[in-house]
Amino acid sequence: MEDTNTEIKPRYSKLAKTMHWGFVLLFAYGVFKQVDSINELADPSLFRLEIIFAGIFVILLLARFAYMKKTQRSALPENTNQLQKIAAKFVHMGMYVSLGSIAMTGLAIGGLYWLGLQEGLIIEAVISIHEFSVSATYWLVAVHILGAIFHRFKNDGVWTAMVPFSKESS
Repeated sequence: MEDTNTEIKPRYSKLAKTMHWGFVLLFAYGVFKQVDSINELADPSLFRLEIIFAGIFVILLLARFAYMKKTQRSALPENTNQLQKIAAKFVHMGMYVSLGSIAMTGLAIGGLYWLGLQEGLIIEAVISIHEFSVSATYWLVAVHILGAIFHRFKNDGVWTAMVPFSKESS
């Protein structure tokens, strides 16, 4: 039987793959070194490290978003149903928003702490948004991974477009 699927599957550039997996490592590092209590920010070296990390994270996230938006196409096959395309876009955009929100609220927490607002409604509200963003990111990453695994079993090229191991068979 002849393969009638002549569609060329888009591949992500090496830079796109490096950014993707680099963010996996960067986020894992952020989770590993997270501040457990706002009082830890009293340590000037930790405070400085947190501000630098969050600032670099935001810059890299914006650069990645701009690069991916301008130069890369979705690896989803053209015949993917519309609901799945919308879900994929929602998850990807949601991850950008939630990751950016984690960094921006982290910077806001640092700024408020530096201004002496270590207690009260304002900092508690920012901390709540920060914690919500972290939880949203965990959920979105889980859905993203489940989607990747789904496509691995579907054998439609999406997995192989970004994952450097367990390649799909042709």
